[in-house]
Amino acid sequence: MKQLTKAEEEVMHILWELGEGIIKDILKGFKDKTPAYNTVATVLKVLKKKEIVDYKAIGTTYVYFALVSKEEYSSYQMKHLMTNYFGGSFTRLAAFFAKDNDMTLDDLELMLKESKK
Repeated sequence: MKQLTKAEEEVMHILWELGEGIIKDILKGFKDKTPAYNTVATVLKVLKKKEIVDYKAIGTTYVYFALVSKEEYSSYQMKHLMTNYFGGSFTRLAAFFAKDNDMTLDDLELMLKESKK
């Protein structure tokens, strides 16, 4: 799997929420500043090349859908983060978040339970 840029991630979050959609549907999903139609079309073209999305043609319209689930990409990102910033150590990652976010023991226990699922 390939790393996504911030723009690509923004489009993917909207597409994951939609399930599938045309570019106009994706444009409606932007909360703050809506990019140009051509910008989103270009991002989708790059995502297709990265094999993250695909489309089905219905007449002259393309309906886009994700090939990679949000969970798969999140897992990839976490493994990438752990490997590149914490030497592959979940303990170092947890310690960083505990220290940086003022986590309580209950928070840490909950995090450990979630990691075992």
